[in-house]
Amino acid sequence: MRVDSRSIASEGSVTVIDLAQPVVAAVQKQIITGPHACALALSPNGRWVVAASAGADTLSVIDTRSDEVVETFSARQNPGDLFGAQPNAVAFDRSGKKLFVCNGTQNAVAVFQFQPRETKLLGLVPVGWFPGAIAFDVKHNQICVANLKDITTKTQKGRQGATGFGFNTHQYCGTLSLVPVPAKNQLAAFTQKALANLRYPLLAQAKLPPRPARSPVPVPERAGEPSVFKHVIYIIKENRSYDQVLGDVKSGNGDASLCIFGERVTPNQHKFVREFALLDNTYCSGILSADGHQWTDSGLATDYVEREFAGWPRSYPCGGDGEGGRDALAYSPAGFIWDDALAHGRSVVNFGEFTTSAKHWKNPSQKGKITFADTYRDFTTSASTIEYASEPDLEALRPFTVPNFVGWDLAVPDVWRAAFFNKSLKEYEQRDNLPALTILWLPNDHTSGTGAGKPTPAAQVADNDLAFGQIVEAVSHGKFWKDTCIIAIEDDPQNGWDHVSGYRTTAYVISPFTRRGAVVSTQYNQTSLLRTMELMLGLPPMNQMDATATPMFDCFTNTPDYTAYDAVTNNVPLDEMNSPLKSIFNSQQRKDAIVSVRLPLEQPDQCNEDVLNRILWRATMGAKPYPEWAVKIVDED
Repeated sequence: MRVDSRSIASEGSVTVIDLAQPVVAAVQKQIITGPHACALALSPNGRWVVAASAGADTLSVIDTRSDEVVETFSARQNPGDLFGAQPNAVAFDRSGKKLFVCNGTQNAVAVFQFQPRETKLLGLVPVGWFPGAIAFDVKHNQICVANLKDITTKTQKGRQGATGFGFNTHQYCGTLSLVPVPAKNQLAAFTQKALANLRYPLLAQAKLPPRPARSPVPVPERAGEPSVFKHVIYIIKENRSYDQVLGDVKSGNGDASLCIFGERVTPNQHKFVREFALLDNTYCSGILSADGHQWTDSGLATDYVEREFAGWPRSYPCGGDGEGGRDALAYSPAGFIWDDALAHGRSVVNFGEFTTSAKHWKNPSQKGKITFADTYRDFTTSASTIEYASEPDLEALRPFTVPNFVGWDLAVPDVWRAAFFNKSLKEYEQRDNLPALTILWLPNDHTSGTGAGKPTPAAQVADNDLAFGQIVEAVSHGKFWKDTCIIAIEDDPQNGWDHVSGYRTTAYVISPFTRRGAVVSTQYNQTSLLRTMELMLGLPPMNQMDATATPMFDCFTNTPDYTAYDAVTNNVPLDEMNSPLKSIFNSQQRKDAIVSVRLPLEQPDQCNEDVLNRILWRATMGAKPYPEWAVKIVDED
């Protein structure tokens, strides 16, 4: 895959193959198009082929007589708009004069008046969630659109489901939109509805220049206006829902019956929401790590990622998975938050995100696989018998990635990561050069099931909680506290359940300018966090998703409170290990331990999340019935 300086795919192509020729001579020509050429449509007269390039928001018209591109036109409402249409399916009407294009990210079908070299956008038709296939129905003069995603809405046992309360993010389906070809007036109305759904006016607002002589505020209204913050520390955690952790907080919209990692396990996160702000209406945009880390870092999941959910045939495009984390097609052509920062003169450091880690014994004569017990003992005794290394999954990350920090590796405690970061923070304080943007991956709240030789689920979540608390303590007692904001969220909520939505998650905004003791129920998601960080650092938005997101104005006050944070000691021993199989006499717990050992937990998201969910529930809640209503609202076939 040919890539640009950011390690992102830079071109696509259409290959012309002569089917009458032997295989070795069949390829006649390669026609270069925009990145991620992903769909073709042949005009009824056979003269033109239109190729959609989801990675460029463009369509290329190829003359079949010359095999040359004679026109390239934009799928966006305005060609000057930010990236975010992602055209990925194309169909002609019977006459060949109209062209229908699925704009996946916009949840709409773009209608064009097709005339090579003069093709014109007529309007948008709102359809379902991420339209990904289209056909023209001649008999009924309608377009038939397959939408890749939707949320199930069936009610079960008196509980409202899906669009109301309680479902797991994997309880989704596809839909069909059957739309008669609209007349001119109807298309105009459809277009206005589609643009309203996209919050389209906010794209124009995002382009407004900074106003002069503005006083610094926590979150400026326009990129380039001054912020009180000079530094943002962005912490990405793994796979928890809101109710799982904060469901027991009475001041928020929680369900304590679903809270398996409450205050006893996560005392620091509970202290955060009391001393800073409780966000009880914040959501992940994705459903697992493959799209979750795309949303956390770039504010968008590509058409390529959205189509891979059936089985990840090429790779699993997530950090920490070796070659699977190095798939240039998976990355947003608009880039990552670090690309945005670097392009606008901001310094960046990366602790673990989109890296693959390794560890080995320093003494070559020492053999055996390094376990959590080994790394924890090595850390607590300061024996320093283990060497750690980290390789960036994107080459563009190398210059600012810490090479010996461990990203994804559940056999390494998060308190090791916190100690590593806090030591680095001291060095930044001595040199007075903390980067503007720090990205830090704390993955251990993912947990490892109940297999022997692994920490208990509660221990790993407690480890994550303590590490988080230690980082906040170090920052708040340090040199940079007065102008630093710590923002944290899970990459996805897939191993959880929630009475509001399977996408609802925990998020934290920690700074001297955070509204102390506030409950913030404004609806946010991962694009909101990115937009907020961009405004703090004076960065323009990357794409249509973060440009139209709701900034987190409601989390801040202009009056600072510089009171430092003191971390709370863990209640659950961090080295509390799962019982060996021979000492487990409960049949279900014994079965869970056997299954846990077989789960492929060394790589992200390779095990069945429902299996792991149930293991976690039984490990923490004992014989209490599993909340089927919260995760499963339709019977599976």
